Amino acid sequence: MTAPLRRLLALGLAGTAALTALTATTPATAAAPGQAPSRARCPQLSKDLPWYGDNRAKLQKMIDERGTCSGHGGPRPVAAFDWDNTVVKNDISDATLAWMLRHDKLPRPTSWRDTSPWLSPAADRALTRACGTGTPGRPLPTSHNTACADEIMEIRGTAKTMSGAEAFAGDWNHRRTVPDYAWIPQLFAGLKPATLTAYAKRARAENLAAPVGAVQTVGTHKLAGYVRYYDQQKDLIRTLKRAGFDVYIVSASSETVAEAWSGGVGVDARHTLGIRSRVRDGRLTTTIAGCGDVKDGRGEVIPYIDGKRCWINQEIFGIKGAEAWRKQDPAHRIALGGGDANTDVTFVGDATGAHLAINRNKDELMCRGYDNADGRWVVNPMFIDPLPRKSGVYPCATKGYTHTDGTLGPVRRPDGTVVADQRDRIHG
Repeated sequence: MTAPLRRLLALGLAGTAALTALTATTPATAAAPGQAPSRARCPQLSKDLPWYGDNRAKLQKMIDERGTCSGHGGPRPVAAFDWDNTVVKNDISDATLAWMLRHDKLPRPTSWRDTSPWLSPAADRALTRACGTGTPGRPLPTSHNTACADEIMEIRGTAKTMSGAEAFAGDWNHRRTVPDYAWIPQLFAGLKPATLTAYAKRARAENLAAPVGAVQTVGTHKLAGYVRYYDQQKDLIRTLKRAGFDVYIVSASSETVAEAWSGGVGVDARHTLGIRSRVRDGRLTTTIAGCGDVKDGRGEVIPYIDGKRCWINQEIFGIKGAEAWRKQDPAHRIALGGGDANTDVTFVGDATGAHLAINRNKDELMCRGYDNADGRWVVNPMFIDPLPRKSGVYPCATKGYTHTDGTLGPVRRPDGTVVADQRDRIHG
């Protein structure tokens, strides 16, 4: 029986039993109701790893209340984490793409316009001019063609060409996708999944071996040349699993790439969700799996802002169709959500036990974290090279929220009231 089916069957309970279900553990590991284990036997977060203020205590309290020490029966509670700059320092999509460009491993597309439905004519011309023409599927010579590597890296990093033209144009739902995120797995089209996994593992080994602070050059672009697993997050995930939680990764990176990394914190491929490229004839395509009532397409929905909620509802809780986009009742929501950016704010906010926000000065996430409307937000600086205090305020009351059309407006609480501008209080 699948985890979602077990969860749905168990959640047929009514009233308080259904609410209790989200805090439970498997019957095999939980104490009988009303007979919770002594605190000495509860899985504990390491006291040797520093957290800001009393954040460790807040997380431990949530683990004790929702995990094996709760003494409740029922389905396992769920924790979900973003990946890049949440569980690891730096970005695995950047690391993988950079490695592939430096080793001539990116396949030439039939045409650049084929890679994204939103790629602008200016970007198509820039890429064609810089990268030349040749046999589709053959590797692009990006290790020595600096202009080609530069155009790809610039579009990835800024959504603009090297000349400053907009690289993407048209309409999309800005709370469900962003073209430059979807574009990276679309560039992998033509590769076998196992080949991309091998490249991601090579990039992983290189970036883990590089010293903290290392910088690499791709074309003329300089970017981080190292990645590190955060020890605190490894310990948190390990403790959650020991306490009976199902732990998932929900990333806006390629799912294949994320799977090459997630095992490092004990999360298997089945519990790793990312941008899921469809495979045809054994090779990756530019088609990306849809979610809810949005069919497979060219990236109209990815695990991004509201898209992460949809993927969690659909893949973890078995909620299908348009309902997967909606905030669910407490029994069908995660207990802990962790993220570092506005891309994570919806699913992190859906958590019923704790909302863990790693501070990278992202407006909507930090507005909600510092407002702390339900008293369950846990804001922590980055564990490696944290950012200094942000100058000024987060513009919560005016333009902290991104609407579906891309315009900005005030951040609102569930009751409709506006969140006041917030100052940065928890930083490096």
